[in-house]
Amino acid sequence: MTESIDKVAFQQRPTWDEYFMLLTKLAAMRSTCLAFPVGAVIVKDKQVLATGYNGSPSGSVHCTTQGYCYPNVLTCDASKEFPSRAVHAEANAIAQAAKHGIPTDGASIYVTLEPCISCLKLVVSAGIREVYYETTFNKGNNAALCQSFIDEGLVVLKQIQISPSVLQRANLFLNSPTSELRLFSG
Repeated sequence: MTESIDKVAFQQRPTWDEYFMLLTKLAAMRSTCLAFPVGAVIVKDKQVLATGYNGSPSGSVHCTTQGYCYPNVLTCDASKEFPSRAVHAEANAIAQAAKHGIPTDGASIYVTLEPCISCLKLVVSAGIREVYYETTFNKGNNAALCQSFIDEGLVVLKQIQISPSVLQRANLFLNSPTSELRLFSG
């Protein structure tokens, strides 16, 4: 990597969407789900209201701790017989906001994975009107139901990606002390 690339990457400021999506990726690092680590951040007026990640219910043993979801079932997605043990990231973020008396009406939510139908219904019911996600999840009838919520004006869903230059800058910040003076020649 050349210094000029470093300088460009270092100076690339993330958009608000990229900033909040980077926060969702950090939240996903706390996930205790063996199948899909997911993070969520609820935002209003460019302020973070609550964060969440998916994993076992509070107080229950974590799948990552025991090394499996159910005895003889490594991950929940490996079996059609057992339901997922995880509370989804969106539900955890909404629960955290509720637990602390933080209203979510008119807020937006950023998630690393497009909300499942159950979470999308919860998001809409919590008054969250915009969903920004990184990876698509819903297909077939689930995608059709999502589209019906959009058509009814209940919610806006938008897939977003973090630009490579912002990811490069984030990597610089994560891999070295952040608040050191950086001098670039050239």
